Amino acid sequence: MGKHLVILGSGTAGTLTANRLQRTCDERDFRITVVDQNDDHVYQPGLLFVPFGLAQSHHLVRSRPRQLNAAVDYKQARIERVDLNERTVYLAGGIRLSYDVLVVATGARLLPEETEGLTGPGWGENVFTFYDLPGAVGLHHALERFDGGRVVIDVADLPLKCPVAPLEFAFLADWYFQRRGIRDKVRLTYATPLDAAFTKPVAAKALGGLLADKGIELLTEFTLGEVDGPGGRLVSYDEREVPFDLAVVVPLHGGAEYVGRSEGLGDELDFVPVDPHTLQHPDHREVFAIGDAAGLPASKAGSVAHFEGEVLVHNIARFLAGQPLDASFDGHANCFVETGFHKALLIDFNYDTEPLPGHFPGPVGLPLLKESHAAHLGKLAFEWLYWHSLLPGRELPGIGSAMPEHGKHHLHT
Repeated sequence: MGKHLVILGSGTAGTLTANRLQRTCDERDFRITVVDQNDDHVYQPGLLFVPFGLAQSHHLVRSRPRQLNAAVDYKQARIERVDLNERTVYLAGGIRLSYDVLVVATGARLLPEETEGLTGPGWGENVFTFYDLPGAVGLHHALERFDGGRVVIDVADLPLKCPVAPLEFAFLADWYFQRRGIRDKVRLTYATPLDAAFTKPVAAKALGGLLADKGIELLTEFTLGEVDGPGGRLVSYDEREVPFDLAVVVPLHGGAEYVGRSEGLGDELDFVPVDPHTLQHPDHREVFAIGDAAGLPASKAGSVAHFEGEVLVHNIARFLAGQPLDASFDGHANCFVETGFHKALLIDFNYDTEPLPGHFPGPVGLPLLKESHAAHLGKLAFEWLYWHSLLPGRELPGIGSAMPEHGKHHLHT
């Protein structure tokens, strides 16, 4: 029956990997099994819009196996652990899966309980996150009731999924309160452990400028140590305090729990270390990781999984054929940053090149690092592309895994 490929996780990364493999490789060469613990595939970029009533939660969820090619075997079960020496995955209920190639695509999980007080009194009352569906829905109701005071958007620590989403929340909150006519009664604060609004200097300057233009206070080098819900205080590790009436916290992230139970698979945060250009595990050549589960210096965003997928599928085929791997993944990421008022800006970058002004994907294209209605429409259009092109493993015309240099303006400082 050929080789057995096991993919752990059927979110963005796992689904597009399975479908790309099934589309591009001969079925006689291998069979694919995908494992996940539930049936709900959530369109995570849509979570940002739920608190503001701009998306309905039930529209963001679809059945996991229905996104997979019919030839892919789907198993719904909890993953207990991986034995790398035996090349076996142990699932709940005594199920064992032996593999020739293993792809870890179980994403990142939220760890709110790791921050003192975050899930204590106040959680779901005046302290929320929009990074999961129940939190986003709860925050929607809280915002509807909110009639003034201080709203603090806080990033607990790095790494996190979709690093621009907390900034987008701040921008949309400004717009939301303006639409309700109470912006003058609301103080918006954005707190981050970074020393600027974003990781890359040019983008940080542009995004920090937008915060300032919208009257959103920026608090840098604030690493969350404790949340006091009843007292309405966020406390940093260096004991600075920020009072709030409503706190929107992006919790600590880690890899999947089973990674920690699988000797030799992950790092101290339960992410899976891989070569940054081939996506192959350094110690176990038959193991690969993709998407948020991978311990890479790349952004944890859906676009990255898409670009990684192209290289990963090519490398799995090369690995099975005994050929050297293609070390071509360059950390390419691009993100539409929603800025409110039916506008967004687009950033495009990789390991070595920070977000720069210009156009994407070439000299004639969407403007980069500049607010436009076209970028907002691009963000909205992405949802259709996600379900109908990205997940099925189809190529997006004119957009390859390598970051395009054409159309970018390099800045000389």
